[in-house]
Formats: sequence, C-alpha cells, structure tokens
Amino acid sequence: MSLVAGLSDRELTEGAIEIARAAAAAILVVYDGEFEVERKADASPVTAADMAAHHVIVDGLARLTPDIPVLSEESADEVDLAQRRQWNRLWLVDPLDGTREFVKRNGEFSVNLALIEDGVAVFGLVLAPVGGALWYAQRGGAAFRRDGDLTTQVHAQVPPAQPMRVAASRSHHSQRSDDFMVRAHREAAGGIRMVSLGSSLKFCRIAEGSLDLYPRFGPTSEWDTAAGQCVLEAAGGALLDPQGRPFRYNQREHLLNGDFIALGDRALPWKEWRDG
Repeated sequence: MSLVAGLSDRELTEGAIEIARAAAAAILVVYDGEFEVERKADASPVTAADMAAHHVIVDGLARLTPDIPVLSEESADEVDLAQRRQWNRLWLVDPLDGTREFVKRNGEFSVNLALIEDGVAVFGLVLAPVGGALWYAQRGGAAFRRDGDLTTQVHAQVPPAQPMRVAASRSHHSQRSDDFMVRAHREAAGGIRMVSLGSSLKFCRIAEGSLDLYPRFGPTSEWDTAAGQCVLEAAGGALLDPQGRPFRYNQREHLLNGDFIALGDRALPWKEWRDG
C-alpha cells in the first residue's frame, strides 16, 4: 500500500524531491546576493530565503498532495491547536533549517520535508542547497542519498568509529553539552572527536556513517527533527528522548522538542554519558 492514495511511493518521492530542489534554487538566489535579516518574536532570524522557500514548498505540496495539510515553520502561527489536532496526517516542513548558518554563509543549512502519520514520520527528505546532496527515506524502508542523478543507499556505522565522531551544533552551545562531551571522551573506546555542523545535516551524516552521535540539550522545533529522524531510523540509527523513546509529532499543545540523542549505533551507552 502506498503512503498517499493516488500516488505511488516513487511518485511521492520524486515529487517531493522536485519541490525541495525548487525551494533550494529559490534559497540560493537570495544566498548569492545581498539580503536583510529580520527577527521573529523569539529572536530567531528570518530572511527572504526562508519565505521564498516556504511559498515554493507550500504551493508544490498543494499540487502534489492536495488533501494533506502543511505545517511549515513560516506559517505555524496561523494554525491553532484545535485545527492541527484534527490532522492525523500532515506535512511538517522547515523551508530553511539553519538560518543562522545561512546568514553566516557557511553552507550548512537545509530544506526539510517530513510526512507525518499518527505522530510518526513516515517519509523524510533533507536537502542541502549548497552542493545539492539530499537524503530521503520511507519508514520501514531503506535510506538513500542522491547527488545529481546518482542515488546510493546509506547505512549508519555500527560499531562507531574510534575516536567516535560526535556532532556539535555550530550555533547552539550549552554547559550540559560540554559535560556530556567530557564524559563521552573519558568513557568511549578511543575517545571522541567533535565535529561542528549546522542544521539537520547532522542527522544525515550519522545516517550515512560519517558521524556517530549528536546529543542535543535544549529546545528545537518539530520541523527541525522530523525529516532527519525518518532518514536516520531507516539507516539503522535512532533519535531518542531522555527516556529512550523515539520522537513523535503533532501530539502536544506546543511544537517544541525536548532534549534528544541521535545515534548511529543504538547500543551506545549514551545514558551513562548523559548522567555521569
């Protein structure tokens, strides 16, 4: 059975890829020129690229899957709790994840599309506009990376590399993260090597085996993690809350996530490193 009635899974995947690539093209038009940075109510940055990608994605998904509502970071304030509680299926979208990296012009930002069904990400796609690489997966299937027309299946690395490669957010830092890193370095076989990287690209790097672990202490939003979680799980890894449960989406009054750990090897003793 296909994920969306009237579309084969291949048609859904290729349609989503086409939409994400169009959004990336709109982002790069802004990225390659001069742009202003505004601030939202929560002080997070937003640019013309965020909004351009948002409109491309919302319009594209309306054509591809007209019966599925879209919850985008850039229009979430327009959707109240009572409305989205009625959605057992929705697109959860971050048109430009990593706006801070976009502003810094370091290339470490992404387009995130996730199809959610009954709280679970059943399809996920993450695209890096700079370079054009994209990762995608369907729940219960395999995870893939596509570069141009070349598509390869990806797998998380088990056991992890030595030293273990631990992703650190380039723009979000905390003492709790530092403490975790110290304990992991002390107790992991071969220690750790920290790698700074922006946006949901961290999940994809774990999924393809070029990183091993990403601890995050502090809030993110549901559109920051859903697509990457789907890709990571299909590659054999996991994204877990502090109790070891996979994240679920559109299940709460708010759209903020709590702490999480993303890992390629599910057997890693991450709770010991977190708790000391």
